[in-house]
Amino acid sequence: MKLLVTGGAGFIGSAVVRLAVARGHGVVNVDALTYAACLDNVAGVAGNPAYAFEHADIRDRAAMERIFASHRPDAIMHLAAESHVDRSIDGPADFIETNVNGTFTLLEAARGYWHAQGQPAAFRFHHISTDEVFGSLGPEGLFAEDTPYDPRSPYSASKAASDHLVRAWHHTYGLPVVLSNCSNNYGPYHFPEKLIPVVILNALAGRPLPIYGDGSNVRDWLYVEDHAEALLLVLERGAVGRSYAIGGGNECTNLDLVRRICAVLDGMRPRAEGPHADLITFVPDRPGHDARYAIDAGRIRAELGWQPRVTLDEGLRRTAAWYLDNEAWWRPLQARRGVGRRLGLSQGGEK
Repeated sequence: MKLLVTGGAGFIGSAVVRLAVARGHGVVNVDALTYAACLDNVAGVAGNPAYAFEHADIRDRAAMERIFASHRPDAIMHLAAESHVDRSIDGPADFIETNVNGTFTLLEAARGYWHAQGQPAAFRFHHISTDEVFGSLGPEGLFAEDTPYDPRSPYSASKAASDHLVRAWHHTYGLPVVLSNCSNNYGPYHFPEKLIPVVILNALAGRPLPIYGDGSNVRDWLYVEDHAEALLLVLERGAVGRSYAIGGGNECTNLDLVRRICAVLDGMRPRAEGPHADLITFVPDRPGHDARYAIDAGRIRAELGWQPRVTLDEGLRRTAAWYLDNEAWWRPLQARRGVGRRLGLSQGGEK
Protein backbone atom coordinates (compact mmCIF):
# COMPACT_ATOMS: atom_id res chain seq x y z
CA MET A 1 0.00 0.00 0.00
CA LYS A 2 0.88 3.64 -0.25
CA LEU A 3 0.28 5.20 3.16
CA LEU A 4 -0.12 8.86 3.98
CA VAL A 5 1.08 9.26 7.57
CA THR A 6 0.37 12.55 9.32
CA GLY A 7 2.75 13.48 12.11
CA GLY A 8 5.35 11.08 10.80
CA ALA A 9 8.25 13.09 12.24
CA GLY A 10 6.88 12.70 15.76
CA PHE A 11 7.43 9.95 18.29
CA ILE A 12 4.77 7.36 17.42
CA GLY A 13 4.39 8.54 13.83
CA SER A 14 8.07 8.03 13.07
CA ALA A 15 7.92 4.49 14.50
CA VAL A 16 5.04 3.77 12.10
CA VAL A 17 6.95 5.29 9.19
CA ARG A 18 10.08 3.26 9.88
CA LEU A 19 8.14 0.00 10.24
CA ALA A 20 5.92 0.61 7.19
CA VAL A 21 8.90 1.30 4.94
CA ALA A 22 10.71 -1.76 6.31
CA ARG A 23 7.66 -3.85 5.37
CA GLY A 24 7.63 -2.59 1.80
CA HIS A 25 4.87 0.01 1.94
CA GLY A 26 5.18 3.36 0.25
CA VAL A 27 4.98 6.18 2.77
CA VAL A 28 4.19 9.87 2.41
CA ASN A 29 5.11 11.61 5.65
CA VAL A 30 3.10 14.81 6.20
CA ASP A 31 4.34 16.89 9.11
CA ALA A 32 4.20 20.58 10.02
CA LEU A 33 7.49 20.22 11.95
CA THR A 34 6.25 21.92 15.10
CA TYR A 35 8.34 21.91 18.28
CA ALA A 36 8.07 18.15 19.06
CA ALA A 37 8.83 16.94 15.52
CA CYS A 38 12.29 15.89 14.40
CA LEU A 39 13.26 14.69 10.94
CA ASP A 40 16.18 12.83 12.48
CA ASN A 41 13.52 10.36 13.66
CA VAL A 42 13.12 9.17 10.07
CA ALA A 43 16.66 9.76 8.82
CA GLY A 44 17.09 6.01 8.33
CA VAL A 45 14.42 5.91 5.60
CA ALA A 46 14.94 9.36 4.07
CA GLY A 47 16.88 8.00 1.10
CA ASN A 48 14.48 5.14 0.39
CA PRO A 49 12.59 5.56 -2.91
CA ALA A 50 9.44 4.31 -1.15
CA TYR A 51 9.51 7.32 1.20
CA ALA A 52 8.49 10.93 0.58
CA PHE A 53 8.22 13.90 2.92
CA GLU A 54 5.73 16.77 2.67
CA HIS A 55 6.21 19.76 4.97
CA ALA A 56 2.58 20.76 5.46
CA ASP A 57 0.01 21.53 8.15
CA ILE A 58 -3.11 19.35 8.35
CA ARG A 59 -5.14 22.54 8.93
CA ASP A 60 -4.22 23.72 5.41
CA ARG A 61 -7.01 22.37 3.18
CA ALA A 62 -5.35 23.36 -0.09
CA ALA A 63 -2.09 21.67 0.90
CA MET A 64 -3.91 18.49 1.94
CA GLU A 65 -5.86 18.37 -1.34
CA ARG A 66 -2.65 18.88 -3.33
CA ILE A 67 -0.88 16.10 -1.42
CA PHE A 68 -3.76 13.66 -1.90
CA ALA A 69 -3.95 14.40 -5.62
CA SER A 70 -0.19 14.20 -6.10
CA HIS A 71 0.57 11.05 -4.10
CA ARG A 72 -2.74 9.14 -4.44
CA PRO A 73 -2.51 7.19 -1.16
CA ASP A 74 -4.39 3.97 -0.50
CA ALA A 75 -4.81 4.75 3.18
CA ILE A 76 -4.29 7.49 5.76
CA MET A 77 -2.81 7.01 9.20
CA HIS A 78 -3.62 10.13 11.16
CA LEU A 79 -1.19 10.64 14.05
CA ALA A 80 -0.55 14.39 13.85
CA ALA A 81 -1.59 15.91 17.17
CA GLU A 82 -0.59 18.15 20.01
CA SER A 83 -0.16 15.61 22.78
CA HIS A 84 1.43 16.95 25.98
CA VAL A 85 -1.13 17.35 28.77
CA ASP A 86 0.91 19.95 30.64
CA ARG A 87 1.18 22.14 27.54
CA SER A 88 -2.58 21.79 26.99
CA ILE A 89 -3.20 23.22 30.45
CA ASP A 90 -1.05 26.28 29.75
CA GLY A 91 -2.14 26.75 26.14
CA PRO A 92 -5.30 24.89 25.06
CA ALA A 93 -5.82 26.83 21.82
CA ASP A 94 -3.11 24.92 19.93
CA PHE A 95 -4.78 21.66 20.90
CA ILE A 96 -8.18 22.74 19.59
CA GLU A 97 -6.65 24.09 16.38
CA THR A 98 -4.59 21.00 15.55
CA ASN A 99 -6.50 18.12 17.10
CA VAL A 100 -10.04 19.29 16.31
CA ASN A 101 -9.85 21.70 13.38
CA GLY A 102 -6.92 19.86 11.82
CA THR A 103 -8.74 16.53 11.97
CA PHE A 104 -11.84 18.13 10.44
CA THR A 105 -9.80 19.58 7.57
CA LEU A 106 -8.04 16.26 6.96
CA LEU A 107 -11.35 14.37 6.98
CA GLU A 108 -12.84 16.72 4.42
CA ALA A 109 -9.78 16.48 2.16
CA ALA A 110 -9.83 12.69 2.50
CA ARG A 111 -13.55 12.53 1.75
CA GLY A 112 -13.12 14.62 -1.38
CA TYR A 113 -10.22 12.47 -2.55
CA TRP A 114 -12.10 9.22 -1.80
CA HIS A 115 -15.06 10.40 -3.88
CA ALA A 116 -12.78 11.52 -6.71
CA GLN A 117 -11.23 8.03 -6.77
CA GLY A 118 -14.65 6.39 -7.12
CA GLN A 119 -15.04 5.54 -3.41
CA PRO A 120 -12.74 2.48 -3.44
CA ALA A 121 -13.79 -0.09 -0.82
CA ALA A 122 -10.18 -0.77 0.15
CA PHE A 123 -9.49 2.86 1.15
CA ARG A 124 -8.97 3.44 4.89
CA PHE A 125 -8.73 6.43 7.20
CA HIS A 126 -7.07 5.21 10.42
CA HIS A 127 -7.44 7.67 13.26
CA ILE A 128 -4.97 7.11 16.11
CA SER A 129 -6.11 8.33 19.51
CA THR A 130 -5.47 7.88 23.22
CA ASP A 131 -6.99 6.13 26.23
CA GLU A 132 -7.11 9.50 27.98
CA VAL A 133 -10.44 10.22 26.24
CA PHE A 134 -12.05 7.75 28.68
CA GLY A 135 -11.15 9.77 31.76
CA SER A 136 -9.83 8.31 34.99
CA LEU A 137 -10.24 4.83 36.47
CA GLY A 138 -10.51 3.88 40.11
CA PRO A 139 -8.49 1.03 41.63
CA GLU A 140 -10.41 -1.56 39.58
CA GLY A 141 -11.60 -1.87 35.99
CA LEU A 142 -10.18 -1.39 32.49
CA PHE A 143 -10.88 0.87 29.55
CA ALA A 144 -12.44 -0.91 26.57
CA GLU A 145 -13.83 0.18 23.23
CA ASP A 146 -17.30 0.77 24.69
CA THR A 147 -16.16 2.76 27.73
CA PRO A 148 -18.04 6.08 27.88
CA TYR A 149 -15.95 9.13 27.06
CA ASP A 150 -15.04 11.35 30.00
CA PRO A 151 -12.01 13.50 29.09
CA ARG A 152 -10.51 15.58 31.91
CA SER A 153 -7.84 17.79 30.28
CA PRO A 154 -7.82 20.13 27.28
CA TYR A 155 -5.63 17.55 25.51
CA SER A 156 -7.93 14.59 26.10
CA ALA A 157 -11.01 16.68 25.33
CA SER A 158 -9.53 17.71 21.98
CA LYS A 159 -8.72 14.08 21.15
CA ALA A 160 -12.22 12.99 22.18
CA ALA A 161 -13.65 15.59 19.84
CA SER A 162 -11.50 14.32 16.98
CA ASP A 163 -12.64 10.73 17.66
CA HIS A 164 -16.26 11.84 17.43
CA LEU A 165 -15.60 13.67 14.17
CA VAL A 166 -14.06 10.57 12.58
CA ARG A 167 -17.02 8.40 13.61
CA ALA A 168 -19.46 11.02 12.34
CA TRP A 169 -17.74 11.15 8.92
CA HIS A 170 -18.08 7.36 8.75
CA HIS A 171 -21.75 7.22 9.72
CA THR A 172 -22.83 10.32 7.80
CA TYR A 173 -20.69 10.15 4.67
CA GLY A 174 -19.65 6.49 4.56
CA LEU A 175 -15.92 7.27 4.80
CA PRO A 176 -14.19 3.94 5.58
CA VAL A 177 -12.53 4.55 8.93
CA VAL A 178 -10.90 2.56 11.71
CA LEU A 179 -9.93 3.97 15.08
CA SER A 180 -7.55 2.99 17.85
CA ASN A 181 -6.99 4.26 21.38
CA CYS A 182 -3.64 3.47 22.96
CA SER A 183 -2.09 3.56 26.41
CA ASN A 184 1.06 5.53 27.26
CA ASN A 185 3.86 4.89 24.78
CA TYR A 186 7.60 4.93 25.49
CA GLY A 187 10.80 3.96 23.70
CA PRO A 188 13.44 5.38 21.35
CA TYR A 189 12.91 8.90 19.93
CA HIS A 190 10.52 9.89 22.74
CA PHE A 191 10.56 13.69 22.92
CA PRO A 192 12.48 14.78 26.04
CA GLU A 193 9.64 16.56 27.82
CA LYS A 194 7.73 13.34 28.63
CA LEU A 195 8.16 11.43 31.89
CA ILE A 196 10.47 8.57 30.93
CA PRO A 197 13.01 10.61 28.92
CA VAL A 198 12.89 13.36 31.55
CA VAL A 199 13.83 10.83 34.22
CA ILE A 200 16.58 9.25 32.13
CA LEU A 201 18.16 12.54 31.08
CA ASN A 202 17.85 14.21 34.49
CA ALA A 203 19.39 11.15 36.12
CA LEU A 204 22.33 11.23 33.72
CA ALA A 205 22.85 14.91 34.55
CA GLY A 206 22.50 14.38 38.30
CA ARG A 207 19.41 16.61 38.46
CA PRO A 208 16.24 16.00 40.53
CA LEU A 209 13.80 13.41 39.20
CA PRO A 210 10.41 15.13 39.50
CA ILE A 211 7.35 13.05 40.42
CA TYR A 212 3.94 14.70 40.47
CA GLY A 213 2.03 14.48 43.75
CA ASP A 214 2.79 11.31 45.68
CA GLY A 215 3.61 9.23 42.58
CA SER A 216 0.57 6.96 42.99
CA ASN A 217 -0.92 7.70 39.54
CA VAL A 218 -1.03 4.52 37.46
CA ARG A 219 -0.38 4.20 33.73
CA ASP A 220 -0.31 1.24 31.34
CA TRP A 221 2.96 1.41 29.40
CA LEU A 222 3.23 0.29 25.75
CA TYR A 223 6.56 0.01 23.93
CA VAL A 224 6.31 2.19 20.83
CA GLU A 225 7.48 -0.48 18.38
CA ASP A 226 4.80 -2.86 19.67
CA HIS A 227 2.28 -0.08 19.10
CA ALA A 228 3.48 0.54 15.54
CA GLU A 229 2.93 -3.14 14.73
CA ALA A 230 -0.57 -2.97 16.18
CA LEU A 231 -1.40 0.14 14.17
CA LEU A 232 -0.42 -1.41 10.86
CA LEU A 233 -2.43 -4.50 11.76
CA VAL A 234 -5.53 -2.42 12.54
CA LEU A 235 -5.10 -0.58 9.24
CA GLU A 236 -4.71 -3.76 7.21
CA ARG A 237 -7.20 -6.06 8.92
CA GLY A 238 -9.42 -4.00 11.22
CA ALA A 239 -13.14 -3.90 10.50
CA VAL A 240 -14.43 -0.68 8.95
CA GLY A 241 -16.10 1.55 11.52
CA ARG A 242 -14.60 -0.39 14.41
CA SER A 243 -12.28 0.84 17.15
CA TYR A 244 -9.49 -1.05 18.88
CA ALA A 245 -8.04 -0.43 22.34
CA ILE A 246 -4.29 -1.04 22.36
CA GLY A 247 -2.52 -1.49 25.69
CA GLY A 248 0.80 -2.79 26.90
CA GLY A 249 -0.56 -4.76 29.86
CA ASN A 250 2.09 -3.04 31.99
CA GLU A 251 0.35 -1.12 34.77
CA CYS A 252 2.73 0.75 37.01
CA THR A 253 2.60 3.69 39.41
CA ASN A 254 4.71 6.67 38.42
CA LEU A 255 6.84 6.22 41.52
CA ASP A 256 7.51 2.56 40.78
CA LEU A 257 8.27 3.41 37.15
CA VAL A 258 10.88 5.99 38.16
CA ARG A 259 12.45 3.55 40.61
CA ARG A 260 12.68 0.92 37.86
CA ILE A 261 14.41 3.40 35.55
CA CYS A 262 16.82 4.31 38.33
CA ALA A 263 17.68 0.63 38.87
CA VAL A 264 18.36 0.21 35.14
CA LEU A 265 20.64 3.25 35.11
CA ASP A 266 22.42 2.08 38.26
CA GLY A 267 23.53 -0.93 36.23
CA MET A 268 24.32 0.90 32.99
CA ARG A 269 25.78 4.18 34.29
CA PRO A 270 26.48 4.00 38.05
CA ARG A 271 26.42 7.29 39.93
CA ALA A 272 29.41 7.92 42.20
CA GLU A 273 27.29 9.82 44.72
CA GLY A 274 24.90 6.91 45.25
CA PRO A 275 21.83 5.29 43.64
CA HIS A 276 19.93 7.33 41.10
CA ALA A 277 16.78 6.92 43.21
CA ASP A 278 18.32 9.35 45.70
CA LEU A 279 17.47 12.07 43.13
CA ILE A 280 13.70 11.44 43.32
CA THR A 281 11.84 14.64 44.23
CA PHE A 282 8.09 15.08 44.72
CA VAL A 283 6.63 18.21 43.10
CA PRO A 284 3.14 19.82 43.09
CA ASP A 285 0.64 17.69 41.23
CA ARG A 286 -0.79 18.50 37.81
CA PRO A 287 -4.28 20.12 37.94
CA GLY A 288 -6.92 17.44 37.39
CA HIS A 289 -4.34 14.65 37.25
CA ASP A 290 -6.09 11.39 36.23
CA ALA A 291 -5.57 8.66 38.82
CA ARG A 292 -5.30 5.54 36.69
CA TYR A 293 -5.37 4.34 33.07
CA ALA A 294 -5.50 0.68 32.08
CA ILE A 295 -6.66 -1.01 28.88
CA ASP A 296 -8.50 -4.21 28.07
CA ALA A 297 -6.87 -5.19 24.76
CA GLY A 298 -9.08 -8.26 24.32
CA ARG A 299 -10.66 -7.14 21.05
CA ILE A 300 -7.43 -6.62 19.13
CA ARG A 301 -6.05 -9.85 20.57
CA ALA A 302 -9.13 -11.91 19.66
CA GLU A 303 -9.91 -10.35 16.26
CA LEU A 304 -6.45 -9.53 14.91
CA GLY A 305 -4.13 -11.78 16.93
CA TRP A 306 -2.02 -8.94 18.33
CA GLN A 307 -0.39 -8.80 21.71
CA PRO A 308 2.59 -6.79 22.99
CA ARG A 309 5.97 -8.49 22.88
CA VAL A 310 8.10 -6.22 25.04
CA THR A 311 7.77 -6.32 28.83
CA LEU A 312 8.12 -3.10 30.77
CA ASP A 313 11.47 -4.05 32.30
CA GLU A 314 12.90 -5.04 28.91
CA GLY A 315 11.47 -1.92 27.27
CA LEU A 316 12.98 0.34 29.92
CA ARG A 317 16.38 -1.31 29.40
CA ARG A 318 16.14 -0.80 25.64
CA THR A 319 15.00 2.79 26.07
CA ALA A 320 17.70 3.74 28.56
CA ALA A 321 20.38 2.15 26.37
CA TRP A 322 19.09 4.08 23.35
CA TYR A 323 19.31 7.43 25.16
CA LEU A 324 22.80 6.61 26.41
CA ASP A 325 23.87 5.90 22.81
CA ASN A 326 22.10 8.85 21.15
CA GLU A 327 23.06 12.05 22.91
CA ALA A 328 23.48 13.72 19.51
CA TRP A 329 19.74 13.24 18.98
CA TRP A 330 18.37 14.44 22.33
CA ARG A 331 20.83 17.16 23.27
CA PRO A 332 19.61 19.75 20.68
CA LEU A 333 15.97 19.02 21.53
CA GLN A 334 16.50 20.08 25.11
CA ALA A 335 16.92 23.66 23.88
CA ARG A 336 13.45 23.77 22.30
CA ARG A 337 10.61 25.86 23.68
CA GLY A 338 9.41 24.74 27.10
CA VAL A 339 11.63 21.65 27.38
CA GLY A 340 13.16 21.33 30.83
CA ARG A 341 10.71 23.82 32.36
CA ARG A 342 7.77 22.77 34.52
CA LEU A 343 4.54 23.31 32.57
CA GLY A 344 0.91 22.71 33.35
CA LEU A 345 0.51 24.73 36.54
CA SER A 346 -1.17 27.74 34.93
CA GLN A 347 -4.91 28.10 35.50
CA GLY A 348 -5.21 31.74 34.57
CA GLY A 349 -5.63 31.50 30.82
CA GLU A 350 -3.37 31.41 27.78
CA LYS A 351 0.11 32.90 27.99
